[in-house]
Amino acid sequence: MKAIQITQVGGPEVLKYTDVPDPSPGPGQALIAMKASGVNYMDVYARSGLNAPSLPAIPGGEGAGEVIQVGEGVSEVEVGDMVAYTGAGASYAEKVVVPSWRLVKLPEGMDAEAAAAVMLQGMTAHYLCHSTYPLKPGDTCLVHAAAGGVGLLLTQMAKSLGARVIGTVSTADKAKLASEAGADHVINYVEEDFEEEVNKITGGEGVQVVYDAVGLTTFDKSLASLAPRGYMALYGQASGPVPDISPAILGRKSLFLTRPSLGVYTSTREELLQRAGDVLGWVKSGKLNLRIHGKFSLSDAAEAHRQLEGRLTTGKLLLIP
Repeated sequence: MKAIQITQVGGPEVLKYTDVPDPSPGPGQALIAMKASGVNYMDVYARSGLNAPSLPAIPGGEGAGEVIQVGEGVSEVEVGDMVAYTGAGASYAEKVVVPSWRLVKLPEGMDAEAAAAVMLQGMTAHYLCHSTYPLKPGDTCLVHAAAGGVGLLLTQMAKSLGARVIGTVSTADKAKLASEAGADHVINYVEEDFEEEVNKITGGEGVQVVYDAVGLTTFDKSLASLAPRGYMALYGQASGPVPDISPAILGRKSLFLTRPSLGVYTSTREELLQRAGDVLGWVKSGKLNLRIHGKFSLSDAAEAHRQLEGRLTTGKLLLIP
């Protein structure tokens, strides 16, 4: 089968389109013929060496397709089921072996590409605003990268929970998208100091929570934007990892700092099905608007990575085998 493989870490050019042996499912596993694979920053971290896998490796951890074979002891899915997943590797390929408990059946009539586009980012947005810091009416949240894949979904969910949303973006076009998703205030951080703007918007009170996937370049000002006893949810590091810090920096306002991850928030099948069921159901019903920025053939994975790292995207990128 065809797949993207890396034999060394580095830039997008290390993503090689090549032939690899077909995988086969073992006990508790299913073989999926992929219809679409999601492209995410965790794939960039792996490719660049920030979270380096054992090499050689097939990148990717999200996708959707059809079950074409199951291993011994599989009860969650059957051959012919259309399924989606995240949290299992090697998705940049025509066929993928996935632990069957990680597979979620698609709602009747749901498009596989839409499902592949929303599993990781949709469930990330879900746990952030429903569990990490459960938003409630009257809360104000700061959403960085508000026109990105998670940001657009998180903004919509936050508004549905009754919160006020302040979003940060880098261009006027992205500001328009964030506003259309429901953001009450949008700050272009290239032209404005977002800490100063948050202070103005909140009358000096600060926000209850910051949802930050940017990391290095936003961390200090994000902390400064929090209200007393506010929550800093640092769920990514697109601009680089945050240096080691002293807990004392949290003391002045009794702040909370957490570094959450989707794996922990979907560590049981029950929780996985609950989050995925909400997200897929909302997309199918139209309650949650999904933006797919671009679709690339599997062989063009390097270009997809270039666009993602260059912050040229608004919404989701997919690879189509």
